[in-house]
Amino acid sequence: MAKKKQQNKNQQSKNNPENSSQTKKKYSLFKNERFKFILGLACLSFAIFILLAFVSYLFTWEVDQSKLDINFSTLISDANITVENWGGKTGAFLAHLFIHKWFGIASFSLIIILVVLAFKLVNIKLFSLVKTVKYSILSSIWLSITLGYLFGNMYFFLGGAHGYFISKWINAFIGKVNTAFLIIIALLIFLIITFDNFFTLIKKYLHKLCSKQKIFSKTDDSEKNHSEEIEEKEGTINLSDLTIEVTKNEEESGTEINETENFDNNIQTLEIKEIKKENETETKEQKVGNQNSELDLTIINKATSEDNNAESINSEPLGDYDPTLDLSSYRLPPVNLLEIHNRDENAVTNEELISNKNKIVETLANYKIKIDKIRATIGPTITLYEIIPAPGVRISKIKNLEDDIALSLAALGIRIIAPIPGKGTIGIEVPNIHPEIVSMRSVISSKKFQDSQYELPIVLGKTISNETYVVDLVKMPHLLVAGATGQGKSVGLNAILTSLLYKKHPSQLKFVLIDPKKVELTLYSQIEKHFLAKMPDTEEAIITDTQKVVNTLNSLCVEMDQRYDLLKKAHTRNIKEYNTKFIKRKLNPENGHRFLPYIVVVIDEYADLIMTAGKEIEMPIARLAQLARAIGIHLIIATQRPTTNIITGLIKANFPTRIAFRVTSSMDSRTILDQTGANQLIGRGDMLISSASNLTRVQCAFVDTPEIEKIIDYIEKQQAYPSAFLLPEYVDDNSKNLTEVDLKKRDTLFEDAARLIVIHQQGSTSLIQRKFSIGYNRAGRIIDQLEAAGVVGPNEGSKARQVLIPDEYSLEQLLNRINNQ
Repeated sequence: MAKKKQQNKNQQSKNNPENSSQTKKKYSLFKNERFKFILGLACLSFAIFILLAFVSYLFTWEVDQSKLDINFSTLISDANITVENWGGKTGAFLAHLFIHKWFGIASFSLIIILVVLAFKLVNIKLFSLVKTVKYSILSSIWLSITLGYLFGNMYFFLGGAHGYFISKWINAFIGKVNTAFLIIIALLIFLIITFDNFFTLIKKYLHKLCSKQKIFSKTDDSEKNHSEEIEEKEGTINLSDLTIEVTKNEEESGTEINETENFDNNIQTLEIKEIKKENETETKEQKVGNQNSELDLTIINKATSEDNNAESINSEPLGDYDPTLDLSSYRLPPVNLLEIHNRDENAVTNEELISNKNKIVETLANYKIKIDKIRATIGPTITLYEIIPAPGVRISKIKNLEDDIALSLAALGIRIIAPIPGKGTIGIEVPNIHPEIVSMRSVISSKKFQDSQYELPIVLGKTISNETYVVDLVKMPHLLVAGATGQGKSVGLNAILTSLLYKKHPSQLKFVLIDPKKVELTLYSQIEKHFLAKMPDTEEAIITDTQKVVNTLNSLCVEMDQRYDLLKKAHTRNIKEYNTKFIKRKLNPENGHRFLPYIVVVIDEYADLIMTAGKEIEMPIARLAQLARAIGIHLIIATQRPTTNIITGLIKANFPTRIAFRVTSSMDSRTILDQTGANQLIGRGDMLISSASNLTRVQCAFVDTPEIEKIIDYIEKQQAYPSAFLLPEYVDDNSKNLTEVDLKKRDTLFEDAARLIVIHQQGSTSLIQRKFSIGYNRAGRIIDQLEAAGVVGPNEGSKARQVLIPDEYSLEQLLNRINNQ
């Protein structure tokens, strides 16, 4: 039967297409943006009308009272009836209805609902509409009853008829005192439902209040015990002496503990001990002995107090981990540190546009090429003329006229894009007579960059259409920058570094800066303790020596392997998932987990490094480029020699995103971009960006050296970390085991380091460095001596050395044998 009815309905809907079309029109009307906008304006206007009527009613209700106790139709139809309300008869009637007969002044919540609804209809979300309606109704009911209870007899309109009669009925039912108590309880319930943190605050306050009462009651009992004099005999316990002894021990250990809480914990522990004293096992009595009962109590008291503290800590869940807490006062650089570089009336004029247009059309007409349309897009450096050729015109014919158009326009850097991807037009890029300088301040302060949610946002400049070009280094994930000398390559690197400094906190980002030229990146050495990373025992954070470059790149490979091990333990795939888990405190730092900052490696003059080190440089770079994306290590390589022996196929395969400044030949352009075009740029920051087979022309933002100095000085003056971010240790395989270790010339920290490693069961040089605050070279010699002594095993690459001694007793026997030799 149900199937037949459904079939009949479907048949009727098919037979009556007009009904279905009418219903669609009704629903489509509510989806219409114009209709919703008009409805929102109507709601907002009605809210303003209700507000004026309600406010006016508070002053004119006595005058209009006698005129409003009639039907609404009679009130409206009778022209002789006049009111003083600002909203006229309708406003006076609605105000009388809501304020006098219903909820009193709590009726003003209706205005809040109307305003939220109005803004929601125009796609502006102030608050959640459902929660606003729910909380407004609950608060109106509670406020009406409360005001009716407090001022019902004196000011009837404050609580309205609803509040007056309900409060009067509750008074008669449970009495005035209980009514007040019920109103307070209702308020607490409303706050608990509305605010999530209110319940936890109440629990904490009650917990503190109860704990204080317990402390005061127990301290009174302890004072009585202090006043009594007890003779010290074997087997007796002096409660006050033992408590004072424990607090002294805790003070000597250097921990800050509240005396009253400490006293409370000790008393509870001793009470537990006195109850369980008869049930102690025989093994404990054999270890400690019956005669030393006070020592037995002190040890158990200490352990029990630690357990109690642990319970109190674990009972209150910790919030999310904040990596920026160490430098909580750090502030990002302000935009006013950067300068505005004006053009001084160098804008593209209409005469220039018309002249170029006529020359392009004339040149094409000379070769019998007709054009249907032509339009111009003015950029900071060039103007793009888009032409639509007439039907039948071959694109290759226009492409071959590149030099002829350049000759007619008497301009350098003419580039023809045939066709423009996604537009179906042919583009001719013509340099402006007076190119504009794109200041770094204009792109940094742009809304696109400020509102970007990228992990590592980089703003490079402006496109042909004057749009700010912002990209995410994480998605690139590595960047190759190439161009001839003096074409803006160094300015481009400074723009990248400035972008990251304006967006990231020192805890979230670290730089490894490699500068063989020794002069390009030295400005950033002042923020070593904020943003730079380096190897241990390295004096300068900006790496200039070739051998140190090799060691640093290999150290980054070790860091990469260690990070992948952490991701494997945490069951995560990338650094973002790992850090999210760590921030949510789902990873234990005692198991080696830590917050992982992004590491950006900037290598300037890559060609010089390849000439001096060759494969030693290329292989770790290729390995990092292939694997380091997921764990947050990103490479930026710059070179002024874009030749095939420098930018090899291995490098190009792992650097899909490339930036090409002006080069001298089309061969160099093909080496960088796999196509020509970079040889036709005009220089001075004009660049082509190749990303995902898309080629974009961008004018690089200009940031001058004095601007960088201001930014660096601003960061340097702020609180910093004790040292730069230390990369893992790396020992060259060729330098290992060159000399045998002589155990007779052991380091003074040899035995302490051996005990430290056996206790932690972790054999690493970095552990010795941290605990003893020594340099990498000395820690490396100690670990070699421990290996020769048989405490730790041989080096296993990125993994920690295996600890061969199981416990401290075995270690002491080994040390005795070594000392007796």
